[in-house]
Amino acid sequence: MEHPLENLEERIEYAFKDRSLLLRALTHSSYANECQVEQGDNEQLEFLGDTIIGFVVGEYLLVNHPDFSEGRLSKLRAQLVSSSSLFRSASALQLGRFLRLGKGAEKSGGRKKQAVLVDATEALVAALYLDGGMDAARRFVLKQLEAELEDIRSGRFIFCDFKSRLQERLHSLREAPPEYSIIDESGPGHRRQFSVRLTIGGEPTAQGRGATKKSAEQDAARQALETVERQLTSGEFLYRGKREFK
Repeated sequence: MEHPLENLEERIEYAFKDRSLLLRALTHSSYANECQVEQGDNEQLEFLGDTIIGFVVGEYLLVNHPDFSEGRLSKLRAQLVSSSSLFRSASALQLGRFLRLGKGAEKSGGRKKQAVLVDATEALVAALYLDGGMDAARRFVLKQLEAELEDIRSGRFIFCDFKSRLQERLHSLREAPPEYSIIDESGPGHRRQFSVRLTIGGEPTAQGRGATKKSAEQDAARQALETVERQLTSGEFLYRGKREFK
């Protein structure tokens, strides 16, 4: 942990009554295993936090947008609670600075890894709920999504099907469609986590993660699309000519 807990409490605008809950939310399994800490790691809190985030976002959308169809509500919720969305929130909070990581996780750059930060964000929401009730958890979740929720209210929010956008972009460049393969599947049956590798022209380009295969593929497609656009802008596009789209 690089910074005292008080700094994080200032960022999330909440002072814990039981700070051990906050400490547990920030404790990666690698640290708990190495140091055998009394309160354990944050894995069980992740499970609870994931459920709370989904509920809070679903409740908000239903109450504030009763005219939306079930399909639209489901798509909006899926995007708002996606790993990409939670990762952005964690990065904005600089949550990685406050994590307790084992030596291996520290050396491998765990403080910046999406999977680690998403899990910690979910655990933090659970800790807020256990310490301050649903109101505390709800305030935090909605605060992190404030910009997106305002875009929905104003009609500016655009649901992004990153897989379709990536395929269309590659087609315009006369490249083969991207290929997706599952490289890891972990977690209990009620809370599976999938990791997907995306390749373009046989070249590994991105690795996505999500609670379903589809969400992991969307996450990988989002990252790949950003990579392709960045390479095109800099004149370093890597794939052209390797596998021309037919």
